[in-house]
Amino acid sequence: MSNQRIKTPCVGLCSTVYGDLVCRGCKRFHHEVIHWNGYSEDEKYAVWRRLEVLLVQVMAGKVEIFDAERLRMQLEQRQIRYVPQQSPYCWAYQLIARGARVISQLDAYGMALLPEFREWALPELRDAIDREFFLLSEAHYERYIAPGFLRDGLGDAS
Repeated sequence: MSNQRIKTPCVGLCSTVYGDLVCRGCKRFHHEVIHWNGYSEDEKYAVWRRLEVLLVQVMAGKVEIFDAERLRMQLEQRQIRYVPQQSPYCWAYQLIARGARVISQLDAYGMALLPEFREWALPELRDAIDREFFLLSEAHYERYIAPGFLRDGLGDAS
């Protein structure tokens, strides 16, 4: 596995260049994508942490991780990049995102689908996870970021 540290949440599918306020690839906000290289380590950590919290929320509703060490070993063995400091639920997402078409038994990876998702094909589940993660990121943007931009744009008119 590459020992190179993952420096950005970017997954190479940026939709902010097409006008999206939330990237459909990495789920960062458009201004975070644009200004990422100028962010301090604390600012980058805040973005990473928000993404982690939202992704864990989605993943914990779909899978159970019963052996995080086995999951970590499988990721390394298959050379799937992940952020070791993040939750094993984020690791599980990396596994499903990269291996949905070739994985036949999740228990070999230290995880299992929750009962309501056991009949789902992994590619279908991967797509549902990605959609839900995007919708949560978009809702977070609308709730916490957009009102500030609107307020800042009004200047002294209030």
